Amino acid sequence: MLPPLRFAPCGDQTIAYREEGTASGPAVVLAHAMGFDHGLWDATIPLLPPGLRIIRYDLRGHGQSSTPPAPYAMGALVRDAETLLDHLAIRDCVFIGSSIGGMVAQGLAVKRLDQIRALVLANTVTKIGTKETWARLIEATRTTGLSARFTSDVEQSFSPAFRRSQDLRHWQSLLAARRLDAFLGCAAAIAGTDFYTTTASLRLPSLIIASAEDAITPVDMVRELAGLIPGAAFHLIRKSGHLPMIEQPQAFARAVSDFLHGIGHAHSLQ
Repeated sequence: MLPPLRFAPCGDQTIAYREEGTASGPAVVLAHAMGFDHGLWDATIPLLPPGLRIIRYDLRGHGQSSTPPAPYAMGALVRDAETLLDHLAIRDCVFIGSSIGGMVAQGLAVKRLDQIRALVLANTVTKIGTKETWARLIEATRTTGLSARFTSDVEQSFSPAFRRSQDLRHWQSLLAARRLDAFLGCAAAIAGTDFYTTTASLRLPSLIIASAEDAITPVDMVRELAGLIPGAAFHLIRKSGHLPMIEQPQAFARAVSDFLHGIGHAHSLQ
């Protein structure tokens, strides 16, 4: 049985989160990809080393977190994560971020190094697209609605093989239930973000994960991110699209677990 969903105050908003594992253990915090919620990690968490304190949360506009009006700034998404970690008195965590969650992780590590001991950045980069491309996408979506994007977003998010599986249905339902303000808000946040210089300043243990069939953040782009952080490990997951924690949870969890053991975050649990 899952532990109860809890809510942390964040200004006049609330952030929904779920805490599980060992309360006194080393902390691992997970931030999901755009259009999904903290359930993105359902298959991963049981496969992680025992004894961890695991916190996963819903980004603003997603799941059970508040949905303020668009647009959002990346700084606001980073502040949400920062506020949640302060609320839970978390320091020296390993922060795992997928896609936009990985951008939040980069921004938070630069801002609050006391909160972050190490990073796992999955299927993310320092900059996605151009301001002009995002502006056109935002305007088109505001005009036609999210339903017009549904098919293309499913195709971009998942590999062809996964799109033929029965498992796709659950994730399709989440994408179909997206909120317009959340999409427009997060799109604006991504449009205004370029973390190339700030991420290159990071000096902390990092694992960068890419997927061989990722149409949103292709392997070469993710590999470039790995090259920005001295000593960062790069790991490629095959037979997966943009969300390997869904399509290849065992391979994803194995890579994360090896990293946690390697930096000593789970060393005493072996």
